[in-house]
Amino acid sequence: MDDGLTDSGSTLVMSRRADLMQRLGVVVGQGTLLAITSVAALAVLFIIFFIARDAIPFFRQRGVVEFFTSSRWYPSQDPVEFGALSMFVGTGLVTLASVLFAMPLGVAAAVCLSDMLPFSVRQIVKPVVEVLAAIPSVAYGFFALVVLAPLFQEQGGRVLSVAWWLVAAPVALILVILLSDLLTARIVREGVRQAACVAVGLVLAVGATWGLLVAGRDLGRLTIGSGTNALNVSLILGIMALPTVVSVSEDALQAVGRDLREGSYALGATRAETLCKTVIPAASSGILAAVLLGLMRAVGETMVVWMASGNAAQVPVPLYNLLEPVRTLTATIAGDMGEADHVTGSARYHVLFAIGLCLLVFSFVCNHLSEWVVHRQRRKLRGES
Repeated sequence: MDDGLTDSGSTLVMSRRADLMQRLGVVVGQGTLLAITSVAALAVLFIIFFIARDAIPFFRQRGVVEFFTSSRWYPSQDPVEFGALSMFVGTGLVTLASVLFAMPLGVAAAVCLSDMLPFSVRQIVKPVVEVLAAIPSVAYGFFALVVLAPLFQEQGGRVLSVAWWLVAAPVALILVILLSDLLTARIVREGVRQAACVAVGLVLAVGATWGLLVAGRDLGRLTIGSGTNALNVSLILGIMALPTVVSVSEDALQAVGRDLREGSYALGATRAETLCKTVIPAASSGILAAVLLGLMRAVGETMVVWMASGNAAQVPVPLYNLLEPVRTLTATIAGDMGEADHVTGSARYHVLFAIGLCLLVFSFVCNHLSEWVVHRQRRKLRGES
């Protein structure tokens, strides 16, 4: 009996020791993972701290009115002027144009990859699209400067007309098919004859063709004074953002799953209704994330805008004029950092950190906005108010 008690006591001690070692291992593992995860957050905090530390002296010395409201950027003359309004306008113009170019094409390509093309074709097309992300930005810049800039300057109207047909015609065809499918499904449910369905499709096709013809004719008459302009940069930035938009959007659409699609088909919905009313709304948070990643890709790009935008510190007239040379915030930092006085800490040196601080603030605002929209969409899908 004594041996039995001794064995039981030693077993109890061993079990407590094993439990203690297990808890200690869990604590050490969690602490290690937390430390590794905190490295990225600490790096971001240090970057913000050092950029803000060198940006604040500029605002203390020069204020904020001239920086945000003036377009006169003369950092080397006497007296100096640091009006960055033209750079803000140029950055916003090329970013918005590139997103408007990449978003519909990227989302449409993602929908085709996830729900229309066969799996074998998807396995070939998606890696080819993602290869675009591996091309160095300086190669894109050389292409924009050496190929697109002379082409725009010599045959700008014809190039824009051909590009319009290549881009707008497939998009218009997809829209006509989707609208025809949606409208005819509703008409058939209401008991109207099939002839009315065909008439709806013909009217939409004729209207789209007429619009394309008018727009292509007007674009063919344009003349472009300089090939290094906002349009050139916007097209290249849109192409650079396409792999991100396509890949992330396609992953979001694939994550929706077959259950929702099959349930929609079982209820009598067509493929267009399933895509527009079920799949895309369910994947909207992922598609939004893809668009925002593409937006950040365009905002943070330096080499392409520095080489092919014209670097003219001016506000285009009108503001949506993409055929004028512009200058962006990132190109200003890259171009002026070598000429700024690093030793004495001049205003020309600190203003570049002020520009960098503005870019950081914009990135944080976009990230928080995306988090808010994603959270709101998830609550909506769960049926919460």
